[in-house]
Amino acid sequence: MTTLRSFGDPRSAPRVRRREVLAWLGGTVALPRAARAQADPGLPVIGYLGPESPEPFASRLAAFREGLAEAGVVEGRDVAIDFRWAEGRYERLPGLARELVARRIAVLAAPGGAPVALAAKAATATIPIIFEMGGDPVALGVVQDLARPRGNVTGVSSLSVEVSGKRLEFLHEAVPGATTFAVAFNPTSPTAPSQLRSLHEAAETLGVQLRISPVAGEADFEPIFAGAAARRPGGLVFTSDPYFALRSRLLAALALRHAVPAVTQTRDFPLAGGLMSYGGDFTQTHRLAGFYTGRILKGERPADLPVQLVTKVELFVNLKAAAALRLTVPASLLSGADTILE
Repeated sequence: MTTLRSFGDPRSAPRVRRREVLAWLGGTVALPRAARAQADPGLPVIGYLGPESPEPFASRLAAFREGLAEAGVVEGRDVAIDFRWAEGRYERLPGLARELVARRIAVLAAPGGAPVALAAKAATATIPIIFEMGGDPVALGVVQDLARPRGNVTGVSSLSVEVSGKRLEFLHEAVPGATTFAVAFNPTSPTAPSQLRSLHEAAETLGVQLRISPVAGEADFEPIFAGAAARRPGGLVFTSDPYFALRSRLLAALALRHAVPAVTQTRDFPLAGGLMSYGGDFTQTHRLAGFYTGRILKGERPADLPVQLVTKVELFVNLKAAAALRLTVPASLLSGADTILE
């Protein structure tokens, strides 16, 4: 069963209240600049490869730009950013990465998960690449070593896929009478096999059954929620994947409509009305990716920058959602939450 040894136990973390969350939202969720910058010929260019579209990525872009500024690099003054967005169609990522490489960019920024990182790595062996992902970059073949990544690739990992089993444990704690849980996963994700193994191990320890459902597109969400709702008491666990994280509002709306207790990786889900989330702090990982990108532009080499591991894992619980689901969240779970939405 997956443990929290390498991440730190969230039950010892300080409590954060709703007003602090709202302040965070007000400071970061701003509409992004134009999707494709018109690069000043006199400025170096960052090629930014995004898995989705600009609007759902707004808070992540804000964090990335904040990291750039911390490194002393300001967009428009010191650098231009040329964006390519896959619009949720991950099969487009390799072609978009090659398109950016053909523009002779100075750095290829690849935040947003393992599929983006792997597409960037396949596109160039010479242009510096900064990735941001939740999986293990060594196991996935993105870098050879965390401390000495070698080659042209380095970046940031939260390793949040390692806590997929903990999501099931937390949801089971909230719905203790459940004997079957649904699991939604993205079959195109390179981290899916390891996450499913972790979930099966956790299920065996808890003595519960899993119903595994692949997601090929948004049309699959409705029947997955409907199926989970038909098996009460129960719940629905989403694996770590940018595709799910960036559809938090849709998933929260479906969870409310079908009255399904669910857990995802990102705080965006409970903030939108879902029950709970457990995963890495994407604000910090994207900020660090921007900081590393700035350091590369200042002349450092990827091979000399160790992969940064963000060890903070945050648990959000929405008590309003719990009341709507007629759940009494145990005190043991609430005492360990980083944020309680009341």
